[in-house]
Amino acid sequence: MYARAREAMAASNPHVASTNNFRRKQFFGLLAIVLFFACVPVSSQIAAPTPDLSIDVLIKGLDTPWAIDFAPDGRFFITERRGRIRVVERGHLRPDPWMTLDVAASGEAGLLGLALDPRFAQNGFVYVATTYRNALGKMQNRLVRLREDAKTGKGQLDKVLIDHVAGANNHDGGRVKFGPDGKLYWTMGDAQTTRYAQDLKSLNGKILRLNSDGSVPADNPFSNSYVYSYGHRNPQGLAWQPKTGRLYATEHGPSGFQGCCRDEVNFVEPGKNYGWPEVRGDETRKGMVSPVIHAGTSETWAPTGASFATRGPWAGSLLFTGLRGQTLYRVQLDSNDPRKAVQLERHFYRRFGRLRDVVEGPDGNLYLLTSNRDGRGNPIEDDDRLIRLSFK
Repeated sequence: MYARAREAMAASNPHVASTNNFRRKQFFGLLAIVLFFACVPVSSQIAAPTPDLSIDVLIKGLDTPWAIDFAPDGRFFITERRGRIRVVERGHLRPDPWMTLDVAASGEAGLLGLALDPRFAQNGFVYVATTYRNALGKMQNRLVRLREDAKTGKGQLDKVLIDHVAGANNHDGGRVKFGPDGKLYWTMGDAQTTRYAQDLKSLNGKILRLNSDGSVPADNPFSNSYVYSYGHRNPQGLAWQPKTGRLYATEHGPSGFQGCCRDEVNFVEPGKNYGWPEVRGDETRKGMVSPVIHAGTSETWAPTGASFATRGPWAGSLLFTGLRGQTLYRVQLDSNDPRKAVQLERHFYRRFGRLRDVVEGPDGNLYLLTSNRDGRGNPIEDDDRLIRLSFK
């Protein structure tokens, strides 16, 4: 059972009389800061200056981009939720899609996550998550492997890896990434059916792990099952900590009749139960894991893409984007306890609108995707955009 990163905050600082000497003022001031960070929800600790960096809008006019990955030849691959895979080459967006897939693009569903095979230069494999309607009109999710045609440079279907996973207008998860272990991970939401998350026979409300050919890894925590962890509502971000290989995931908390807020960052370990829908936020139950941090009961992040920074002043930090929060968040983790965070910072609040993904590129720069044309934002003429952040 993991320790929780709880955060409770003192409402006021210690009073220091004006007659106190400088040393005493300094002591109590420091004490107040210590109490502030030890006791306040980490989600409240958001005031921090942004380092000196260059901001460049590389691509404009994307249609609800969802994920980005990088080819070894320098190309950027981007999914658009309506079904197109776009390619950026030498700083320019190719006019024709690399491939267009038939998807059910409604609500939060459609063409979602994307990952290039670690051996893309040799095999041309690209993996994507899609939501579609079956012959009866029912929404379902599938994970497919595509292949780049060497002659045409276009994508084509190679293999369906996982199919017939329950889908819905919302809560389809969708993040697809390769881990440092060489396995493929796919986040899957509860498809708006909360009971799925605790049902190990269902792939919904889970983080899934598979071999790149679609088979089940022999060392998965549940025999002959793709399930890596369960009890998730709608996980949409995955990131592995450099050197340690620890996996962290972002997850949407309850909304509507289920309550508010309490979006999460979780430290994910194989076979663990992360509680949805039985517990949320600070609630606990035996056998269920509490989040590293959560958004509290009055703020919504709607967290999505996640990445660790390995260079510059943010090196070692976990970064994730917020849709509703319209923010790039920076988490500083406790170096002595992977289940705790010591600080959460907010950057670029409302500057770019809704943010869908953040990835550190091979060049060490950070790349952001906006999501202002997803039906819940306020797009400007240039939306949606691919933005590069370069530390000076």
